[in-house]
Amino acid sequence: MKNWKNQLIKSIKIAVAAVLSIALAGELGLAYSASAGIITVLSIQNTKRETFKSARNRGLAFVAALVIAGLCFGILDFTLWAFVVYLFLFALLCLWRGWVEALAMDSVLITHFLAEGSMSPRWVLNEILLFLIGTGMGIMINLHLHRKEEEFDRLALAVDEQIKGILKRMSQWLLVEDKTEYNSNCFLALQKSLEEAKLCAAANYNNALLGQDTGELDYIRMREQQCVVLQEIYQNIKAIVYLPKQAEQVAGLLARIEQGFHKDNTVITLLEDLEQLLSDMKQQKLPESREEFEARAILFYILMQIKKLLGLKREFIEQRSKL
Repeated sequence: MKNWKNQLIKSIKIAVAAVLSIALAGELGLAYSASAGIITVLSIQNTKRETFKSARNRGLAFVAALVIAGLCFGILDFTLWAFVVYLFLFALLCLWRGWVEALAMDSVLITHFLAEGSMSPRWVLNEILLFLIGTGMGIMINLHLHRKEEEFDRLALAVDEQIKGILKRMSQWLLVEDKTEYNSNCFLALQKSLEEAKLCAAANYNNALLGQDTGELDYIRMREQQCVVLQEIYQNIKAIVYLPKQAEQVAGLLARIEQGFHKDNTVITLLEDLEQLLSDMKQQKLPESREEFEARAILFYILMQIKKLLGLKREFIEQRSKL
């Protein structure tokens, strides 16, 4: 429902902006005023940064198109062959400079010279004004775009809640010998939530032209890295078929991590708990069977992965504190 609402608002925005551009071009007495509306439609992007980048590229491409067209029409006259040569040269330039988005729009303006059989100052000014009106209206329409911080907070919270659920399941399934029903479906849902949060964070970043903060992107990147570690822990938990007493200690640590899992947790206490557990395990009696040895080795590796999991969060906290 929300997606449909956004699409409806964007459609209305495009239509209104195009009409305003055409009306303004008409009021100024410009020929081919409808072209201003088309330029506006092509200038409207999803974020402020994309809008300004697109306008810059198309502006540079338009200047180049005027120069190339002037040379081609000046040498070959206002013929179809002159336009073909122009289009070939301009296409090469756009592909080389990454201005492909400007190829069609600027070439439409150049066809006006071909239709009029003239590149007199009057017609050059006409096309320049059409370009400025269309591009300017597109920029003005997108100036209202703002960061959706509440939306990101909601999506980030959904990611955190899913990770908490994964940790809770890990602490429970670690103490179960038969893990045939322990599946990885939860990671599919987590990946989808991470992608949604990343898209929102990227949009927020690109809608802040001044004082840009990568905090949201960094946070999601950190959670993505933790997701990879969690998947490794999951695989190791699945591999444990014998349960030594140390399994309860590791499960207890996972439960404490789950209980304290939130955005602002500095994980200092959890890291201290982990180091204490590692120290205690080193003091314990050596394994008495191969099964126990293998299980304890896997548990030790899980603790190393947990250390990496917590370390990622600690590194994120430290980096943000330096800003």
